[in-house]
Amino acid sequence: MQFRKLILCSALLAALGGVAPAIAAPQVLPDFTQLVEEQGRAVVNIRTVQTVRQMVRDVPEGMQNDPFADFFRRFAPPQLHEYRTGGMGSGFILSADGYVLTNAHVVADADEMLVTLNDRREYKAKLIGSDARTDVALLKIDAANLPVVKLGKVEQLKVGAWVLAIGSPFGFESTVTSGIVSAKGRQLPDESYVPFIQTDAAINPGNSGGPLFNLNGEVVGINSQIYSRSGGFMGISFAIPIDVALDVAEQLKKSGKVSRSRIGVSIQDMSRELAMSFGLKEPQGALISSVEKGGPADIGGVRAGDVVQSVNGQPVQASSDLPRLLGAIKPGSKIELALWRNRAATRVNLTTVAMQDEDPSTAARAYHGKQQKDSDAAMTSSGLSVQVLAPQLAQQLGIKFGLQVRKVEGAAEKAGVMAGDIIVGVGGTDLVNAKQLQDALAATAPGQSLAMRLLRQGASLFVALVPEKKTR
Repeated sequence: MQFRKLILCSALLAALGGVAPAIAAPQVLPDFTQLVEEQGRAVVNIRTVQTVRQMVRDVPEGMQNDPFADFFRRFAPPQLHEYRTGGMGSGFILSADGYVLTNAHVVADADEMLVTLNDRREYKAKLIGSDARTDVALLKIDAANLPVVKLGKVEQLKVGAWVLAIGSPFGFESTVTSGIVSAKGRQLPDESYVPFIQTDAAINPGNSGGPLFNLNGEVVGINSQIYSRSGGFMGISFAIPIDVALDVAEQLKKSGKVSRSRIGVSIQDMSRELAMSFGLKEPQGALISSVEKGGPADIGGVRAGDVVQSVNGQPVQASSDLPRLLGAIKPGSKIELALWRNRAATRVNLTTVAMQDEDPSTAARAYHGKQQKDSDAAMTSSGLSVQVLAPQLAQQLGIKFGLQVRKVEGAAEKAGVMAGDIIVGVGGTDLVNAKQLQDALAATAPGQSLAMRLLRQGASLFVALVPEKKTR
């Protein structure tokens, strides 16, 4: 009866010159079966064995239940104990002669690595090299005529596109999960060299190092990390873009290590308030907070307060873009930086140097100076109480002049200024006296912002101070 009514209504609309509504065709979900059959053969399982050695105090054999066991354990001489532990992960075959790509953390500190192919063949693998900064490692197995993956282009990958992950979560080999690209260019804490692909494909321990495929069956990333409060998958996964991984793999294949450029600067994010204080319309670019004396940037004329907007024509949208772009440049290369300085665009040329092998999360060295006696200083309308830094302390810090912050409130506190900070510059200009700061504050209208450069525990940074009322 309902179907008959629908036909009658459609006929009536046609008779009256109307058009019957079209019934939308059902959406068809992607079929991954052919992709898995064709590309799954090049995905491998990686098992690692590590020997752990540690000194322990133990009781003589047979005395574990003795009432004096704890006494003997406390005073017994330490002995070397060894035990073997294992790990697992995933990877994929890059070339038919046996080069395998995976995560650096999968094979870190491993004494032995075993690669199991999709057809159950097993090989011992040799570590060609690994790079902790990008979490990429290259292995080699002694085999030939192996199936290989197809490689895609990350720039063609769009947010919302379907992706497929293949790996060995919890040791379950050849597990397939799917999802979409949630975001591109994600920056994670202490990860300045990788613009991660974020997906919602289920990734769990053991998936690390496995490939992320697009619908064309091309690898677009290496599954690397997950965001989790429980230790398991919670809907947020991160993959290393394949172009980043291939660049690292090529260097590892040639020399066993990765060389990156540096220019000798410290940088910080650009807030909207800082951008406004520098005369920029948008908070884009990398703000130079300090320049290493005698480094490439110093020699090339880069100053604290400059905003790097591009490197060799490649745009710097955020501060995290600068280390990544420089890291992809061969040390000793001549580069051009497009800068924003004193409310105008300018360019400088310099030559990069090699980055030293060090922990990328190394913090700036803290400086612990002697307490100086307080001197009278007026609390300004911007909430700053300052005193001139003692000359000997300024010399130790490598500056000519500074104002040490005694107390903060109001606008200064909102800007993030802390007691003990040393004000060393206004915008891109070094301070030479206290009047210079007062004049700059007085010239900043309410609602506008003033960029102040500070020294805090040996590290240089900018804050954007917005005066609550005009300083007299």
